[in-house]
Amino acid sequence: MIIAIDGPAASGKGTLGKRLSEHFGFAHLDTGLLYRAVARVMLDRDLDLNDRDAAHEVALNLDVTHLDDPRLRGAQMGEAASVISGYQPVRDALLAFQRQFADQPPGAVLDGRDIGTVVCTHADVKLFITAAPEERARRRHLELQKRGEQTEYSTILEDIRRRDERDMNRASAPLKPAADAVTLDTTHLDADAAFQAALDLVKAKTASS
Repeated sequence: MIIAIDGPAASGKGTLGKRLSEHFGFAHLDTGLLYRAVARVMLDRDLDLNDRDAAHEVALNLDVTHLDDPRLRGAQMGEAASVISGYQPVRDALLAFQRQFADQPPGAVLDGRDIGTVVCTHADVKLFITAAPEERARRRHLELQKRGEQTEYSTILEDIRRRDERDMNRASAPLKPAADAVTLDTTHLDADAAFQAALDLVKAKTASS
């Protein structure tokens, strides 16, 4: 069974993906970490993020054993990942790993921005998680504060709106709900309520299939 979860930055898709995977006993992959990992390598090597060929080369040789690096969760890496994720060769290089991950038994939960539309078009359940930009900025602000990163709320909101614009309008796998995805707006839901709503949607989908 494959559960595909897409949505914009800070919509809560990662948290939902993790909790759903734990509930069902499935493997979980935050695919955004792959792009952040590529960005980390490029920044560590002082490579230009606008160098598509360099980004492609890094993606082809990416070591996926260190996706738990705390640095990947920072705001700098998120912005850098938003840039290189628009390069089709980078997306192609990471696609095989994502699909292989999704096919492992007894099931997998993948979250990102193109899981239902590109990576796992055959997923059993497709969810599109969204929330108002202001709420997503508030959540990200709190998250970064807990990590000790001091960033202004207004800066985060501006960053989220910029990333939304870039993600939704890029030529390669733009952010959008799959035609058969169910949209869940978490603007007014806390983490537990959002999880319960997502769980109900998954159960309803699997029961009807």
